[in-house]
Parts: sequence; C-alpha cells; structure tokens
Amino acid sequence: MNNSHTPHTLAKWVINLFFCIGVLSAIAFRALIVVNHFDPALFRPLWYVGVIGYIFFFFYRYVISEKRKKAIEQFGLIEKLQENSCLDDQDRDVVIYLLSSIRKSRENYNYLFIFIFSALAVLADIILSS
Repeated sequence: MNNSHTPHTLAKWVINLFFCIGVLSAIAFRALIVVNHFDPALFRPLWYVGVIGYIFFFFYRYVISEKRKKAIEQFGLIEKLQENSCLDDQDRDVVIYLLSSIRKSRENYNYLFIFIFSALAVLADIILSS
C-alpha cells in the first residue's frame, strides 16, 4: 500500500470562486473593444481586471493540473492499469479523486463563455466600426 496522502477535490465554493474569476476576466478582455468605442478612459482599468483575474485563474488551473499529474505518477496508476494490476483501496480513492475533480471542474463552461464573448466582441467591433 502506498503511504502517500490521497488527494481530494477542493470545496465547491473554491471551484465556483475561480470559475467566476475566469469568466469575469474573459468578459473584461472582450469588453475592451466595446469600452474603447464609448469610454477609452476605462480601457486600462478593465485591462487590469482581466490580467489580474487571469493571473489568479490560470495559476489555480496550473495547481489543479499539477495535482492531478502528481497523483497519477505518485500512485503509478497508468502502469497499474497497463499491467492490469489490481488497484488497492488507496489507488481507487485516487482514481475517484481524479474523476471527481474532472467532473466538478467548471473549465468547460469557462471555455464556452470565452467562445461566446469572443464572438460577441468581434461582432460588436464590426458593428461599432461601421
């Protein structure tokens, strides 16, 4: 049995907080094009909101990604599965953590918001520049 600590997912409020930071940053960056047409003085503050938000959001995503990779390596999960080895209780807990972490993640919604707001920003710029 591996004596390593079994990782766990973060609290839902933490996941939702960083999701909101990511969405807010995405909106801030896409809003720059519109703000520039109506109130250029707001461009710089809005840019800082986007950059600072992305600093926090992408560092959080980096930490989560590294935590998942470390768990896979530390418990030798790929090798155990390739060898068709039996997983012990701790191995199963780590697999449950990995799958739960992916399922609880809001990153797919973040990607969707980035897509939608990017398309809207391009459309708004085309309309406002005409």
